[in-house]
Amino acid sequence: MTGMTGEDLQKLKRQLPLLDYLRRHNGKLRQTGAQQEFVGLCPLHTETRPSFYVNARKNLFYCHGCGRGGDLIRFLQLSRGFSFRESISHLQRELGQAPVPPAGLLDQTAAFYQLELHRHTEAAHYLVQRGLRDPDLIQQLGIGYASGGTLRRHLTARGYGMDRLFQAGLVNPQGRDSFCRRVVFACRDEHGCCVNLYGRAIGDATPHRFLPGSRGGLFAWETVSACSRVILVEGLFDLAGLWQAGFRNTTCPFGTHLTPLQFAQLSDPGGRDVYIAFDQDANRAGQSAARILAQRLLHAGARAHIVVLPHGHDPNSYFLAGATPADFLRCLDRAQQVRA
Repeated sequence: MTGMTGEDLQKLKRQLPLLDYLRRHNGKLRQTGAQQEFVGLCPLHTETRPSFYVNARKNLFYCHGCGRGGDLIRFLQLSRGFSFRESISHLQRELGQAPVPPAGLLDQTAAFYQLELHRHTEAAHYLVQRGLRDPDLIQQLGIGYASGGTLRRHLTARGYGMDRLFQAGLVNPQGRDSFCRRVVFACRDEHGCCVNLYGRAIGDATPHRFLPGSRGGLFAWETVSACSRVILVEGLFDLAGLWQAGFRNTTCPFGTHLTPLQFAQLSDPGGRDVYIAFDQDANRAGQSAARILAQRLLHAGARAHIVVLPHGHDPNSYFLAGATPADFLRCLDRAQQVRA
């Protein structure tokens, strides 16, 4: 039992609409002809043509590719393997209605995953596949790996109870790591404290995973903030690839939608040049988001430039395809400055 009435459940789903949840977690959906309908690639299976539809008015989804559909709770059950009760707890944490993990717990988790990275060859192999070979950079970015089943033992030995780990979203009721078989990055606030974790699956699981709650500010902003010329990318592997190529003035918001804190960081002080290098998607979702953000930055006093990569590429895949730092520099030089 969850202790929730049917009315409580409907209120919870209204507080966090399905479309908003998907966009929070890197879902790229574009509006179709119908005013309240959106479409994108299905996060429940691999596909190349968008068949995943969301009806924002009804708060429901349906995929014509895999035939699955339902509300937000059903989506969590399908995408994360949660039970009904786990889905409710997850949404409550996402909305700040349940206890959030203390920063110390997440810092210890991130540090443990960093140690685990060097003990598992599949994680190192995955990083090489993504073009990340510099061990010093991997250390600097704080990249870790969750092999699965080991975090609980590590943290309980340090005095954290199972209930606390489950409430934080770090383990499931069976004690298995929520980030199992994922490369893990720590998301930090402006004081350097870990406030969330991002996990990228190396297998067939749902690609992206965060803990509920705030994702903090722009990634590595304490390093990038002093730059008058900043490159903004969508994902952490885009950032890692650019840092490795020498573009250390790169940051990312974990998707295309900036939080108020992230937008304030990017636009203050005014006069900064922001080069938006979002994915060159087939459905143009990345470029559409770039144009909208560029106009917002322009009104906030920044100089916004849209970087156009070759069709179908993001910065990470561009370098994996053989591009050099000089090639990317030419893309920056050709970037289109947005004007009022």
